[in-house]
Amino acid sequence: MEQLLRNFFLFMGKNRRLTTLAKKYGMRFGASRFVAGASLREAIQTIRDLNAQGFAVTIDHLGEFVDNEQEAIEMADHCIHAIEAIAEEHLDAQLSLKLTSMGLDIDKDLALANMRRILDAGQKHDVFVTIDMEDEPHCEITLDIFKALKADYDNVGTVVQAYLYRTVDDLQALNAYHPNLRIVKGAYKEPPEVAFPDKKDVDDNYKNLVTIHLLQGNYTAVATHDEAIIQFVKSLVKKHNVSKDRFEFQMLYGIRPERQKQIVNEGYKMRIYVPYGEDWYGYNMRRLAERPANVGFVLKGLFKR
Repeated sequence: MEQLLRNFFLFMGKNRRLTTLAKKYGMRFGASRFVAGASLREAIQTIRDLNAQGFAVTIDHLGEFVDNEQEAIEMADHCIHAIEAIAEEHLDAQLSLKLTSMGLDIDKDLALANMRRILDAGQKHDVFVTIDMEDEPHCEITLDIFKALKADYDNVGTVVQAYLYRTVDDLQALNAYHPNLRIVKGAYKEPPEVAFPDKKDVDDNYKNLVTIHLLQGNYTAVATHDEAIIQFVKSLVKKHNVSKDRFEFQMLYGIRPERQKQIVNEGYKMRIYVPYGEDWYGYNMRRLAERPANVGFVLKGLFKR
């Protein structure tokens, strides 16, 4: 049943008509649990609150479908505005974004040009930018663009996904760039030809990727809500005397907030992934797919006045 729910929510998240309707009718259906608001102003207030509790933040202006060059340029402009706001407000925050929102599916050169504008702003204001990983068909080109940008910018990182067979080889190829990487399990529906179908294999690969990347001396963002993996990382860094400034834990806004605070109180860095924007629908569906139990929060949102 859980796998059926996961597949259902992933299917729903890719439906353009439902995305348009969700954007039109606002952030109901439980989205406010996982999304900081529709505007940058609302996101900034959330960042302030999280910073005050000892959390670092990365923000993501949500955008599931970009259909033309003008939309991609406007998305990039918004990212630059967000970087400027982070600097102006003296926030402990970074920026995350998707290359498809920068126009990747329209033209690779358009996405590259938008990324360079964003990274120039990031360099000017000392704001780090992470390129989120999308589904497997976008994996190769995302890594190619990351490598091209890494040649000119130090303030850029990307994401690797433990459920893909290819990722251990990708990790070794990326090592030459000494990258700052976020390691995730993966939240898209992928066929068994490219991804591990069993959770145990994904978990084992996740631990392997963290071990390789950390012990190669690269900064590692351990993005997980899995308690077994959290404990594994704590034991790993203790065993190998890895300094706490060489890695951080990351969790999603609205998921396991009590555990997030405990990790901060234990002396570890915790960064909260804070999405915002009107295009919240696809993101929310992927969160439900990751943990179908979250559907309870959606049902509450439906009937909440």
